[in-house]
Amino acid sequence: MDAIIEVKNLVKQFGPIVAVNDISFKIRPGICFGLLGPNGAGKTTTIEIIEDVIPPTSGQILYNNKPRDASFIDTVGIQFQDTALLNFLTVRETLETFQSLYSKSVRIERLVELCQLSDFIDQQNDKISGGQRQRFLLSLALINEPELIFLDEPSTGLDPQARRNLWDLIRNIKKEGKTIVLTTHYMEEAQHLCDEIAIMDHGHIISRGTPAELIKRHSPQVKVILPRARFRPHAQGAAFAYQEVGDTVEIETDDVNGCMNKLLKHQIDLSEVSVHSPNLETVFLNLTGRKLRE
Repeated sequence: MDAIIEVKNLVKQFGPIVAVNDISFKIRPGICFGLLGPNGAGKTTTIEIIEDVIPPTSGQILYNNKPRDASFIDTVGIQFQDTALLNFLTVRETLETFQSLYSKSVRIERLVELCQLSDFIDQQNDKISGGQRQRFLLSLALINEPELIFLDEPSTGLDPQARRNLWDLIRNIKKEGKTIVLTTHYMEEAQHLCDEIAIMDHGHIISRGTPAELIKRHSPQVKVILPRARFRPHAQGAAFAYQEVGDTVEIETDDVNGCMNKLLKHQIDLSEVSVHSPNLETVFLNLTGRKLRE
């Protein structure tokens, strides 16, 4: 399948600093593609180059197998982390203003339905809640009926319920065949929404794949945790490789059932045992040694 976006040997330097260091990747149409990395990894710079906000030092961006031209901006939608709006306008008036900027646009009624704006459509755009504002900004990114949408940390600052509501909206948008490029600081968000993920650090892409592939490749072991008081040291033998962490014992294994059977065989009480499956946060720590927000 042809790529909607192809990044070829992309480099961006700011003076002596190499922010993006010769990276290449493709984004298939109709997926949610996540670009993750800590501050300073180069992901924001990469996205801004793809969006045609800033130029590259070298390299090439292809859009539908062709270099981007002046029409590119009319066919993509961008939801920035923060967007300055005319605060004296209502949500409806702001949508109408943005609608007038494009030759092709979505009906406002459709955006109201898709992004669930009906409860505040006639309120001033600076008098709405954080969750309402993010849905509103998403509707502005969709107003020109784009086939490619960039979402830059769309759920930052939202409470868990508002975040989940936004995830549902993003899934519905993807169901319409849109391609989404997502940056986020929330690993759970990336794991729920993204079909493919590229992890950046120090200007390089250090790993790429589906969430499941990344977890299997970089963090295959499950962690079995039980109170140290329940663990019988004389039972460890060669059966367990474990470490003590505070008042707990942690056993890493790629065979949970086998581990549990061994614990039962040694008559270890499992009433307070917990099993922690690896996730993208674990993958990130294993790859970079840093948490995403550090």
